[in-house]
Amino acid sequence: MLTTALILLPVLGALVVAIVPLPRLATAGLALLVALLEVGLWIVAAARFDWDSGGLQLGTTREWVESVGISYSVGLYGFSLWLVGATVIVSAAAIGYAAWVGRERPRAYFALLLFLTGAVVATFAAQDLIVFYVAFEAMLIPLYVLVGVWGGARRQAATMTFVVYTMVGSLLMLASVVAFGVTQGTFSLLESGTSDNLWIFLGFAIAFAVKAPLFPFHGWLPLAYREAPVEVAAVLSAVVSKTAIYGFLRIGLPKFPEPVADLTPLVLVLAAAGLLYGSILAFRSPDLRGIVAYSSMAQMGLITLGVFAANDLGLDGSVLQAVNHALVSASMFLLVGMVEHRCGTGELDALGGMARGRPVLATVLLVAGMIALAVPGSTTFAGEFLIMTGVYGEGWGYAAVVALAIVLAAMYTLRLISAVLHVQPGRAVRRDALDLRPVEVGLVVPLLLCLLVLSAWPALVSQSSFPGDRASAFVEGSSR
Repeated sequence: MLTTALILLPVLGALVVAIVPLPRLATAGLALLVALLEVGLWIVAAARFDWDSGGLQLGTTREWVESVGISYSVGLYGFSLWLVGATVIVSAAAIGYAAWVGRERPRAYFALLLFLTGAVVATFAAQDLIVFYVAFEAMLIPLYVLVGVWGGARRQAATMTFVVYTMVGSLLMLASVVAFGVTQGTFSLLESGTSDNLWIFLGFAIAFAVKAPLFPFHGWLPLAYREAPVEVAAVLSAVVSKTAIYGFLRIGLPKFPEPVADLTPLVLVLAAAGLLYGSILAFRSPDLRGIVAYSSMAQMGLITLGVFAANDLGLDGSVLQAVNHALVSASMFLLVGMVEHRCGTGELDALGGMARGRPVLATVLLVAGMIALAVPGSTTFAGEFLIMTGVYGEGWGYAAVVALAIVLAAMYTLRLISAVLHVQPGRAVRRDALDLRPVEVGLVVPLLLCLLVLSAWPALVSQSSFPGDRASAFVEGSSR
């Protein structure tokens, strides 16, 4: 029942926030309380999780439509528990940021953020294809409204681009869900076997590639990340994108071993291309959001390389890096929002010199930046090293691409830090702009503390994502 509670708590909280006519500050406080309770509930789930045994845990299965094999089936594996943990922590930080900024129409805004949290958690917990599809698509509803109503000047174009891309992927996945369920006689991921149908796999794969996004399905990314409220962009980049990784880990690799084997060379080439392409675009981007957005695209390519290496090192590294990126991306987006709040813009040419007189901002941004560029000893370095080692078995060229991407990441991250903290102050930097306030520090520092803990103990995630089995054994065993 704990998994169901993790899903229902933010959804029920969203209903209460939307219905109860509280003042603005009380509405924000109630939403933040629900988000923090969700973090506490996840801690309880992690404490009860048996990290020494494999298989699904904390699960619930109830027949839904018995005649066609549809059931409400949810539960958590080690890797999905970590993804849920990243989700609830990032969502709490995003809701706290929205409360600090003071968004208009707070009841609707915070209700949508909480509903989005519940939908993402449900996606990570789903063990039935229909439940997975419903949760996967439910994320689109709050994102559509949050970007379309509270977004920037080009929010309508951003929303339409995002919806068109997502709906194409959704329709393909719906066809694949139906085809797979009918051929298997059940929609349960726990009971179904494998399929060798390439077209059914492609329906899932394209939907996941759009959601991530992966190259060349990233056309919606630039507008959506730039026009969304910064905390929505943080959630979109940090955790919504990881539902695609869960889809590959739970559905793609275990249920379609033959199509995956046939298409692995193509996927690896596209993932490597996306890693380099995103890194180059991040380095050339003229604004802060563009750097973080394109770096997220690059990181999703990196994580996909680890997934499709399909060996212990690659899979362990992909889960660790997915958690790392969730925390790093959320931290960077929130810091970008704090800079934009002070300067009114994120254009690099208009910034500069903000380290002078703002030691807290400089320290926090430097710490986040050092982890983002994967300095040796950081958890991001551990994740990238695992993926590089894992994908080496598929060809030394892929490992070389990962190494080159690490260099590019250092270049665009240092460019961001320099543009904000150093060089000459630009036209948008006011001398009286304040340093980070205690509330702002309280939003970002917990994310950085999580990253520092993982830097000291990356095996906390990498060695517990597939408990009881090695990662490759989980993928193979789940297909039987």
